[in-house]
Amino acid sequence: MNGFSMKNVMKKNVMTIALFAVYVLFVILAAAIKGTNMLDPSVVTSLIEQNAYVFILGAGMLMCMLTGGNIDLSVGSFVCFAGAVIGLFSVENKILNEWYGVWTTQIVDGKEERVLVTAAQPLSTPVVLLIVIGVGLAYGALLGFLIAYVRIPPWIATLAGYLAFRGLGTQVLTTASTTNAISNFPKPLLAIFSGKLFETGWGEMNIPCLILGIAGSAVVVFLSLKARATKVKKGYQADPMWFVILKCCLIVAIIMFLTVEFALDGGIPVVVLWILAVLIIYGIITEKTTIGRHFMTVGGNAEASRLSGINNKRIMFVAYLNMAILTVIASLVVTARTGAANAFAGQEFELDAIAACIVGGVSAYGGAGTIVGMVVGATLIGVINQGMSLVGVDQDWIKIVKGLVLLGAVVFDIMSKKGNKKQ
Repeated sequence: MNGFSMKNVMKKNVMTIALFAVYVLFVILAAAIKGTNMLDPSVVTSLIEQNAYVFILGAGMLMCMLTGGNIDLSVGSFVCFAGAVIGLFSVENKILNEWYGVWTTQIVDGKEERVLVTAAQPLSTPVVLLIVIGVGLAYGALLGFLIAYVRIPPWIATLAGYLAFRGLGTQVLTTASTTNAISNFPKPLLAIFSGKLFETGWGEMNIPCLILGIAGSAVVVFLSLKARATKVKKGYQADPMWFVILKCCLIVAIIMFLTVEFALDGGIPVVVLWILAVLIIYGIITEKTTIGRHFMTVGGNAEASRLSGINNKRIMFVAYLNMAILTVIASLVVTARTGAANAFAGQEFELDAIAACIVGGVSAYGGAGTIVGMVVGATLIGVINQGMSLVGVDQDWIKIVKGLVLLGAVVFDIMSKKGNKKQ
């Protein structure tokens, strides 16, 4: 307990404090300039739904960056391509009819023409999901092999994917539809990745949603107190009880704020469950498992990790295979939210994921970073996007601000490390 210091706590949570300050600032500005309430349930829900892909891709990008500051530039383009694959097999279109439709020939105005007799039936949702996941696994395995075993630099290998998959996705969509987009997705597919649980009318208090929020808060408090008790029992350094209680109160306040917002907006968005599942799984992997420590070790000192018996190549391979799987999930979430697959899907997604990690304290050199930090970074990026849009700021200025925030986060990280070394 002697090692506890509020100064260190403030330093570690500077981005969380910045997030709170920025959010409050935009709440005030949006109300004063445009008369918009950023605390309105529909606005809060849209903030999470529109930025769901950042949390999902950010978790995968975190694993890549832990291996030594490596990134994946292809995720945005692969989101577009995966969306095209989903649309190709789940909705009737020209390509599907060409492959599986029943055709005949007829004489029209003296010319022989092919006529579609029976349109091809789209594949069922489970089969479509298996196909797109298979495509993701194949790409992830190829990319991981090229980077880990052929030793192609990650930025070159993923830049190739960035170019190729944007072209492939656009080509599929252009060939499949005259509108360069595929829509009318089956309801079962959309229901898995969009919509709301326990749906009720807008403004009506959703009781099941409240119960889940209260239960989640109780779990957080229980796990926090249990973790501190375990540390004390084993003689490890632990935070003071008052600080643990204060932290629990803040977390519970955030959970209940979101719970009430969701409850008043008609229910818990399904995409929130996907976000929570990804964050919990990867939080456990990075904090509680051996392979998570291996990712940290490889990024911290690759040669030392190799000498200690860690298979560096396997870690790199898994990092990019994992990234591809999460990209498929992000594509499904984005496609379900928009209800269409189009050639513009996924633009700059890779930059948002990288920015979320960097702003959230993930080291640009590898070996350090947490899921919680990435979540803070992703939320801050989302708040800046939504807040400035609601205030009426031009998109170019939004990009400038995000660039400055990203640069400031890197400078702060470097200066903090220098300060720690001097101490």
